[in-house]
Amino acid sequence: MTSGSASSHPSLSWVLAAKEPKALAAFYASLFQTAHRPGLAATHWLVDLPDGGLLQIYRPSRQRSCPVPGQALAPCLQRTEVSPHQAFAALQRWIADACQLGAFIREEPRLESFGAECWLEDPEGHGVLLLVRTP
Repeated sequence: MTSGSASSHPSLSWVLAAKEPKALAAFYASLFQTAHRPGLAATHWLVDLPDGGLLQIYRPSRQRSCPVPGQALAPCLQRTEVSPHQAFAALQRWIADACQLGAFIREEPRLESFGAECWLEDPEGHGVLLLVRTP
């Protein structure tokens, strides 16, 4: 997969949709015996995973409904670009690459304050979030 992105390899974290992200982050941090901290917004929290990695817990935007329990956890593949325009262009290329591998677009790509994102489904219908962050 070639995207021409500023970061050549995507990083992996896990995203979990929640009604109360702060409380759920505290729960998982206690369960894992790790730290939790605020993320990109008041509705976004980060939990360090015991063997490295990150669990991102967020409340979906008002335009999206909260997934049903059991379908709220998904891998988040992340890259970084230097500007929103470059982020959206890189995301479009990444989506095309993923679709050639058998993915389907679940939700149209969008530009957010933190970068560009698109929810896909893998070939078996599982959710995957592609995120191209901007500094």
